[in-house]
Amino acid sequence: MIWYPYEQMKTMKPPYEIVDAEGVYLYTKEGDRMIDSISSWWSVIHGYKHPVLTEAVKRQADVFSHVMLGGLTHAPVQALSDKLADWLPGDLDYCFFSDSGSVAVEVALKMALQFNVNRGDRRRTVLALAHSYHGDTFKTMEVGDDEDYHFAFGEKKGVIHIPTEISALEEAFLQYHGELNCFIVEPLLQGAGGMRMYDLAFLKRARQLCDAYDVLLIFDEVATGFGRTGYRFVADEVQPDILVLGKALTGGYIGHAVTVANSRVYQGFYGDDPSLALMHGPTFMGNALACSVAYASIELFESQDYMAKIQRMTKIMHREMAGFSSPKVKEVRILGGCVCLEVHNSAALAGYQEFAKKRGVFARPFLKYLYAMPPYVMTEEQLVQVLSVMKEWFI
Repeated sequence: MIWYPYEQMKTMKPPYEIVDAEGVYLYTKEGDRMIDSISSWWSVIHGYKHPVLTEAVKRQADVFSHVMLGGLTHAPVQALSDKLADWLPGDLDYCFFSDSGSVAVEVALKMALQFNVNRGDRRRTVLALAHSYHGDTFKTMEVGDDEDYHFAFGEKKGVIHIPTEISALEEAFLQYHGELNCFIVEPLLQGAGGMRMYDLAFLKRARQLCDAYDVLLIFDEVATGFGRTGYRFVADEVQPDILVLGKALTGGYIGHAVTVANSRVYQGFYGDDPSLALMHGPTFMGNALACSVAYASIELFESQDYMAKIQRMTKIMHREMAGFSSPKVKEVRILGGCVCLEVHNSAALAGYQEFAKKRGVFARPFLKYLYAMPPYVMTEEQLVQVLSVMKEWFI
């Protein structure tokens, strides 16, 4: 029996069974066609069954699907590492692969802790944001601040949460800088914590304070990377010491992620002493199929000028949501390729998923948030349909 995510199994409604998917459309067993408005948890940026990505997987599968990176290497992982080093800003050149975004964040936090241990510094406290979400594995739950998902965790130790306000940021560094080994953020857009959006100035000040107090800055761009905020990566605007990518890395084809360190962090593990090494190694890190499709996905992103597609999407969202209001809606928020309608009471969204399905759209609102993060290949007509269904619900 399948144990489904984020569901009370006793009371959950039967999920829609998908038998085919192509472009932005999902096809159900009953013959319904739905636009996927959330890109399968924000990962399928090129749409489904993209011929270039499908061919990349098939071509590599005919050679081999996987070999471990312990004592072995292969061309797809080397090519993807080189591509990321060339593509990412500054000296974010050192790629540590894993099999999911949550694990990649775990690796980043482990890097930050051991970086300090390796230099004889025992700072163990993490600074993080209020309402943050970094995954469902143990350490990511600890640094996260989302009671709706992690209420069973209990008391959290070794982490300090602050709001996205520069005054709170400055106060935290002034008070705790001697204890902090890193500051981790979802830059500009806090996803599962409520699609909360904040200003780039906060991150610029964070970079200054991290430099001043010798604290590593980690960007969790698992959800925000590859254009979702309107920037290719927020790291292009403010460079972190460690960058985490996932979700759209493989175009949604295969679960994979990467933790990318700058030269300073990497050099903190490099030496003749074996005890300095990063002792971590997911079985499927650098999976050949995942690396092959990720490389093809990045080339598509570049060659098809996806940033222009995202800018067009943002303009359409602003145009279609201009003047929209409802007594049930607290706020409409738009950033890059994301639109969110926050309601005052979660009861206002009860029944929306089936309502949208009947109108040809798949959506998955959560708590008080009705949102869309569409595939970037969506046409204007398809995007307008998604936004119209969202507005129609409140009429």
